[in-house]
Formats: sequence, structure tokens, C-alpha cells
Amino acid sequence: MTEYVPQGLFWITLALVNAGLAEQKNRSRFSWFLLSLLLGPFATFYIVATAVPSSAQETGAEPISPRA
Repeated sequence: MTEYVPQGLFWITLALVNAGLAEQKNRSRFSWFLLSLLLGPFATFYIVATAVPSSAQETGAEPISPRA
């Protein structure tokens, strides 16, 4: 029973770290927290290995050019 507590604390701490990393890459903090509770280190690898999405790619819209 005593080994489950440190493992659980590690898993929750990892999920919190992943949520912070996801927020830095303009992703949903809460969604990545929940996903990290399920996937753990695999979610960490995915967050770190992928590039930051640009806002135009996320929305599918073209960037607005300033009026001249």
C-alpha cells in the first residue's frame, strides 16, 4: 500500500507539469491535464516533441493583413 502513494503523487505531479507545458504551447491546460492522467510520460513526450501551432492553422483562417 505504501508504494502506491509515491507513484500516485508522481503521476499527478507529471500531469500538472504537462498542463503547464501545454499552456505554453497554446493548448488547453485542462484537457492536457486529463490526458496526462491517462497517458503520463507519453503525453509529456508528445507535448515536448511537437511544434507550437500557429493561430492560423488552429482556426483554419488566413492571417489578417493591416490596412494600408
